[in-house]
Amino acid sequence: MADFRVCNATQTLVGVALGYRAQTGWISEGWWHIEASSCKTLIDSALQSRYYYLYAEDATRGGRWEGPIQMCVADNEFKIAGVNDCFARGFQRAGFQEYDTGEQENWMVQLTDGAAAPEDTTSAVTGTDDQ
Repeated sequence: MADFRVCNATQTLVGVALGYRAQTGWISEGWWHIEASSCKTLIDSALQSRYYYLYAEDATRGGRWEGPIQMCVADNEFKIAGVNDCFARGFQRAGFQEYDTGEQENWMVQLTDGAAAPEDTTSAVTGTDDQ
């Protein structure tokens, strides 16, 4: 089955936002809530883009899985067109990590408490603790 999934290998609830380029331009959307030790499908079809961008927050401890690509996010459920003027439009900005899915029809990202070795189509992202 073709999809884009995120697995939460931590012991706490994680909120996830996804960014991608659609025909109409850049889109960021969220939040998907992924329980501890479980997975959630964010895109339930063959991947249309080569690059996807992911940002996640640990709901309990406040850690983040982030990267250098700035996109807009909101406090509650959102789907935002465009990545510019986030603050002026009433949103926040967050740093998303880029995933190059190549020609794959499906992809999985595993969120872990620490660094892990990536598998074939699995990318591990390290969470940071701001405390």
